[in-house]
Amino acid sequence: MNGLVIKSTGSWYRIRQEDGSILEARIKGKIRLKELDTTNPIAVGDIVAYDYESSGDDTYGVISSVAPRHNYIIRKSNKLSKQGQIIAANLDMAILVVTLSSPKTSLGFIDRFLVMAGAYHIPVTLVFNKADLYDEGEKQYYMHLDALYTGLGYTCVLSSIHDDKHSPSQQLLPLISGKKVLISGHSGVGKSSILNALLPLARQKVEKISDMHQKGKHTTTFAEMFFIDDKTAIIDTPGIRDFGIIDLEQPEIGHYFPEIRALMPNCRFHNCIHLNEPGCAVIKAYEEGTISASRYYNYLSILENQDIFS
Repeated sequence: MNGLVIKSTGSWYRIRQEDGSILEARIKGKIRLKELDTTNPIAVGDIVAYDYESSGDDTYGVISSVAPRHNYIIRKSNKLSKQGQIIAANLDMAILVVTLSSPKTSLGFIDRFLVMAGAYHIPVTLVFNKADLYDEGEKQYYMHLDALYTGLGYTCVLSSIHDDKHSPSQQLLPLISGKKVLISGHSGVGKSSILNALLPLARQKVEKISDMHQKGKHTTTFAEMFFIDDKTAIIDTPGIRDFGIIDLEQPEIGHYFPEIRALMPNCRFHNCIHLNEPGCAVIKAYEEGTISASRYYNYLSILENQDIFS
């Protein structure tokens, strides 16, 4: 029998069976995926094969295999590890929730997320949340970022649960209808509040930002999929503090920066990595100001030190 993994706690999994019923399940033995070295062999969004086992009056599932994924979002599990952590699998799109303060989302974090999503052909919508709190400087900064990322082909949305005009139901429901969607971002950016606005029955726990550190508290402990309707699902995940690049080689990275990819044919050398090569069209564009300095710096950070976190 096959089912859809809708929650992962690390040792037990919740499976949505073909008839729509829910089954608690565990892994049979040790499942290792040949192509990946990961801390979690099964992720929310996976299709798995399983059988039934009983213990007393309880019946549970025993997962024997994972179906091939058509995509996934993966990050380095921590700064020192060589393993990856799969955040979610088999996605139609991803939502990255961004805040300009309380807490601030760094551009490095945004660009690393976009690189990893792009590597697996997952469209990303950037949701700039808590818009009701923006001062004039933040409004101007948002407009700059909106122009930057929209110009690169990404969708940008302004969001606030306290403003009907920018409410998640108004801004996001049309974008996610009929899709399986990951919602991700730092702790405290308002992922759970957005989910609650889209699907009140989810009742995700929401807590205030830590006054001392201005960082979010981890109110979502495990990844879980929630269904808005039979064809629309959102995967909520624990807040991500760091996003380390993994599973990409240096020459590949530039392909996931659209503005760099567009200039590659103009470089003198076909294997140019846009670091210090003569005749590099990307370096020339950076020096002339025709590509974003922040984006080029973040590209270099990934290229030169894939362990940079923020």
